[in-house]
Amino acid sequence: MSVKHAISRGLELGRSVLQLGLFKSGGRVVAKLRADCFRVGPSGRTVRPQAFLPSRYRYYRTSLKGLAAQLQSAVFRRRFTGGSPRNRAVFLAFGLGVGLIEQQLEEDRKSAATCQEIQAVFRKKRFQSPRQPFTSGYKLEDYIIGKQIGKGSNAAVYEAAAKFAPPKTSDSKCSLVQLKEDEEEVEKPRSLTCCSLRNFPLAVKMMWNMGAGSSSEAIFESMSQELVPAGPLALKQENEQITLDGHFGVLPKTLSAHPNVIRVFRAFTADVPLLPGAQEEYPDVLPARLNPDGLGNNRTLFLVMKNYPYTLRQYLKESTPGRRQGSLMMLQLLEGVDHLCRQGVAHRDLKSDNILLEFDSGQKMFNGCPRVVITDFGCCLAQGDSSLQLPYTTRWVCRGGNGSLMAPEVITAVPGCGVVIDYSKADAWAVGAIAYEIFGEHNPFYRPVGLESRRYQEKQLPPLPSSVPADVQLVIRLLLRRNPNQRPSARVAANMLHLSLWGRKALAKQDSVSMKKLADWLLCQSAVVLLKGCRGPSGNRVEAELQRSFLSNLDMEDLQTAVGFLLYGREQRQACILST
Repeated sequence: MSVKHAISRGLELGRSVLQLGLFKSGGRVVAKLRADCFRVGPSGRTVRPQAFLPSRYRYYRTSLKGLAAQLQSAVFRRRFTGGSPRNRAVFLAFGLGVGLIEQQLEEDRKSAATCQEIQAVFRKKRFQSPRQPFTSGYKLEDYIIGKQIGKGSNAAVYEAAAKFAPPKTSDSKCSLVQLKEDEEEVEKPRSLTCCSLRNFPLAVKMMWNMGAGSSSEAIFESMSQELVPAGPLALKQENEQITLDGHFGVLPKTLSAHPNVIRVFRAFTADVPLLPGAQEEYPDVLPARLNPDGLGNNRTLFLVMKNYPYTLRQYLKESTPGRRQGSLMMLQLLEGVDHLCRQGVAHRDLKSDNILLEFDSGQKMFNGCPRVVITDFGCCLAQGDSSLQLPYTTRWVCRGGNGSLMAPEVITAVPGCGVVIDYSKADAWAVGAIAYEIFGEHNPFYRPVGLESRRYQEKQLPPLPSSVPADVQLVIRLLLRRNPNQRPSARVAANMLHLSLWGRKALAKQDSVSMKKLADWLLCQSAVVLLKGCRGPSGNRVEAELQRSFLSNLDMEDLQTAVGFLLYGREQRQACILST
């Protein structure tokens, strides 16, 4: 081997090892994805340098700087002890490469420590529900029931008000929604009025009890999935000791509060009443005392929640969000799904009917970004081990609801001994499909003319409108990948949208991103959020909540993966431009 060739090989070795610590769009993204798909729930990693050398160099991993110094000093020793030029060149090149690795690792350590410090600050500022907690309301008689506002396959929802709540003053303003004032549309009928929300700020969901019996214990156990988003005071003290076995195993502790996940204020059992529209809307599920032909039991479960003015489906019938508004709505869904995954819950029935919307009190209807909330946990998977994996040994095991938006790895599963369905990225896939609706397109997986998640090919996905930002289109395409190992998690996808919306300066360089530059941007973003308080940069409360959620869940590895995806997307777009 010539001296020139030896130097070239040594420098190439140092360069290749160094590049493993930088943001590149090839093998690093694949490796991160492979690691990401096996990680479920909250991360327990500590700050430590990543090991880039093979296992035989394990001794030197703790001090790469020392290894670089030894290799470089060996060059000069060999210079005076008669070592061959080839060996001296190899030692010099490899020593320089390892020295550069130590510099990159030191930068990684500082950046990871910065992320942990930011995360610690914002995790102390947990989301608190704006509604004041109340101490009563464990009986149906405590509420005034209004008209029916929703009906599904297993429940009916009614607007309600608490009898024990303080009376509203005559000059009080609507705290949930401000309707659009338009003189030209005064005569147009509206599905919801400001007065309705002011008079009935709550919603009561009455479950249909067809086979759970009439004892409170049996009802709670049979419908335990509905209690997953329940607050700490939702159940009466004597009912808190009930073991919530449910259909999928022992439930974990209830979800902590999150701005994009519904909160159940009260959960209790009561005799089924004859509510408005019951005889016409759902006569078959009524008990025999109310309908001689009814098949329902006398008692059932009631859930008390906040009354939201619209479902996503209703909202999209009257409005098409703009590019930024749609991106923020999609981001909220991903933040909600990530919150569920971190606490070991898979929703398994995401669709536009199970997503609620509201506007801040200072916003007009259809102006600004609404708050998006995930609701209806009747089909959720919630297990004590937080694995999000369901043994699928027989076809009688329920895989969830809404077969049209069932992820490919779920719909194609074949029951058998040892078969397990992994739901860790199934809800994120559903968000990708719902994003088409948010941006004004028909959901590509809705029948009769839609694709089937069982056998579709990614190239068959319809194009999104040109008004949708390129980074958002990339996120949607990645979420709809058939192979879950190549699909980003909800956290990584949310990070991509955060970086696209607020981190463009940090991503200004086309081919790579400096760790130090990214850490500096995170510090600036944290300062802005703390100074702005509960209002975002544009004065929007929803944006402030999103940024706080992002900073409280910071993880350097997830952030690196998101950056790698964005750079990969840019490279692909640049290649397409050059090819045309």
